[in-house]
Amino acid sequence: MAPKNFLFTSESVTEGHPDKVCDQISDAILDEFLSKDSSSRVAAETTVTTGMALVCGEITSNCYVDIPSIVRNTIKSIGYNGEEGGGFDYKTCAVLTSIDEQSIDIAGGVNKALEARNYSSDTSSQETLDIGAGDQGIMFGFACNETKELMPLPISLAHKLAYRLAQVRKERLVSYLRPDGKSQVTVEYRDGKPYRIDTIVISTQHDPAIDGISDNKKIQQIIRKDMIELVVNPVFADYEIKPDETTKYLINPSGRFVIGGPQGDAGLTGRKIIVDTYGGYSRHGGGAFSGKDPTKVDRSAAYAARWVAKNIVKAGLAEKCEIELAYAIGKSQPVSILVDSFGTGKLPDEELSQIVRETFDLRPAAIINNFDLRNLPAKNNGKFYQRLASYGHVGREDFFVPWEETQMVETLQEKAGVLASV
Repeated sequence: MAPKNFLFTSESVTEGHPDKVCDQISDAILDEFLSKDSSSRVAAETTVTTGMALVCGEITSNCYVDIPSIVRNTIKSIGYNGEEGGGFDYKTCAVLTSIDEQSIDIAGGVNKALEARNYSSDTSSQETLDIGAGDQGIMFGFACNETKELMPLPISLAHKLAYRLAQVRKERLVSYLRPDGKSQVTVEYRDGKPYRIDTIVISTQHDPAIDGISDNKKIQQIIRKDMIELVVNPVFADYEIKPDETTKYLINPSGRFVIGGPQGDAGLTGRKIIVDTYGGYSRHGGGAFSGKDPTKVDRSAAYAARWVAKNIVKAGLAEKCEIELAYAIGKSQPVSILVDSFGTGKLPDEELSQIVRETFDLRPAAIINNFDLRNLPAKNNGKFYQRLASYGHVGREDFFVPWEETQMVETLQEKAGVLASV
């Protein structure tokens, strides 16, 4: 059992971080394919480095997509436009592609699940719902009552700081910021509850000179003042727990951050999976999200697990809840479902697991249908998954995300009441 008094840290990154550039490119490609052909099978991987972006993977679709244009437009929207963007340029970078079709072996298992092929009569409804999982694997979902969005406080704060840092840059509240940036928040817990803010870290890429000032010590003093006033203070205005006189601020702790983005570091799709989820506060199955169509349970089942966990916490059945789902390629039903309430459940975890099995249809096709995962890009002007690729795939409140809905609360409360009375 975890100690009751401890420090816990989570980080986030801005959309200009090289790994997040790759996530956004991969998801922008997914958005475009699904917008034009909702049945597209997509597994797009991206890597970026100085002067180059490479897209590879497996895509099967009935439509044509101009991938190089999507790559350049995504890089442009992030802010990498030559010298002003820190050396990486959407206009002049090389864009390479290496795309194959989805393996026919994988497609055979996904198109119709093992259960449907071996045991079910051939009805249209079963054809629709009994597609198989696109891969084996384990997925975790989590929720807790530390914030209004039912997310752990450290990752919630880290995301808000990173988002605000990008907002300050885009709105040009200061003129010297460049796209790459990171945030990190350490929260002190007492008796297992958030108590105070111990440390705030912000690293932001910046111009080599600010308003004609080239002395690095003076530049860092300016950045520190602006980051606290324009980024930190506005974010904490919405939280009860705020920095105090003992909170440590580490602003650009390396002392200088001019070279960044793909010029300073190579990036790769799927390398920020902890940032994408719960900041390390909950376990992670290891599978990344970006660039994968909804038949890949790495993505869709992780969203479903968050939905289940959030509804359990919102229903008051636990103060914190973690859901583990496991799938086998080609099979539609999860091979296991586990609920862990960390001792906070109003019912034993075995009974909560039983309620989950009875309440939620966690077959891949059912998840896709319930969340309308294939059609969300077309319903959001061609940009849905790309928006998720920065600042977290879970806990989002800045736009509609179906797995953040809590419409199952009353059903869960009713079933829990029945079990409790037995």
